Amino acid sequence: MSIRRTLLTATALTAVVASGTGTALAQDTLTIASWGGAYQEAQRKAWFDVVEEELGIKIIEDTTSGPADVRVQVASGSPTWDLTQQGNYSCALLEKEGNVEMLTEEVLAVPGIPDSMKGEGWISNLVYGAVLARNDDAFPDDKPNSWADFWDTETYPGPRSMRRSPVYNLEAALIADGVPMDELYPLDIERAFNKLEELKGDVGVWWSSGAQSAQVLQDGEVDMAMVWNGRAQSIADEGAPVSITWNEQIVLTDCWVIPKGAKNKDLAMKAIEIMSRPEVQARIALFINYGPANADAFDTGVIPEDVAQGLPSHPDNTAKGFVLDSDYWAENVDQLTQDFDFFIQD
Repeated sequence: MSIRRTLLTATALTAVVASGTGTALAQDTLTIASWGGAYQEAQRKAWFDVVEEELGIKIIEDTTSGPADVRVQVASGSPTWDLTQQGNYSCALLEKEGNVEMLTEEVLAVPGIPDSMKGEGWISNLVYGAVLARNDDAFPDDKPNSWADFWDTETYPGPRSMRRSPVYNLEAALIADGVPMDELYPLDIERAFNKLEELKGDVGVWWSSGAQSAQVLQDGEVDMAMVWNGRAQSIADEGAPVSITWNEQIVLTDCWVIPKGAKNKDLAMKAIEIMSRPEVQARIALFINYGPANADAFDTGVIPEDVAQGLPSHPDNTAKGFVLDSDYWAENVDQLTQDFDFFIQD
């Protein structure tokens, strides 16, 4: 980490802690489950330390692998987690199933987080993007820069890679077919699958993990791919000839949910409120290449401008894309996943 960033980090933490109450609550521990690894380490430095300092509590960390874990916790009748991070439409799905606590007005009223990034029982905490990444050796001059280009195999020949899921792919197919980004939902399923059929033979790899999506690009197995921006950036930082475009990015979020029946529900609400504030949200970008969900974070001065410009949630970058409709996928993901599996196996 640069000296500048270290100083910014220390200054931001001091300011955040100084603004807190420092009052310990009756419950002196809070158990939070997240994704583990480098991301959870970043959360600890950016957010958890701030919450501990302001509330005078201890955060115990655990890991989750997805919504099935939350369902098990709730079904037990005595969840061991007070708060957990979940992915995009899983948040809306868990709310729809009745597996989460409804958030307080104080949490939902935190300024800067748009309505498209929260529900009654969930609120986004970071932003990443599904973007078009390309091999710069394969396209040294005229680079594919849109989903229509991704589908244009004559101008931009070579194998592609896409996620093994209907999510993102149906949206990209419709955009490539001329549907405006602000008119995507509800998705025209037949039209989307017809457009996917045009490209199916050029998809060399249907990736099933973020690591795989980056690896096939890094190895030159494909010339372009739909990937999560952080995965493309990681291999670019390692020297791979890979670049991305924010144009028509699919803006994705992870979120906080409180499992239904959590013992420390009130404390979890306070923790979410703190971690949703612009000045605290901004800190995540100091430790990992993800963007804050709170748009006001970019006005705090916490994030260096050179870092901010490379984040998916920077206003200049979000303006080029659209936010995935979590409610739509919560309603339709099961059926469309079945349809998609039949499609790629046919």
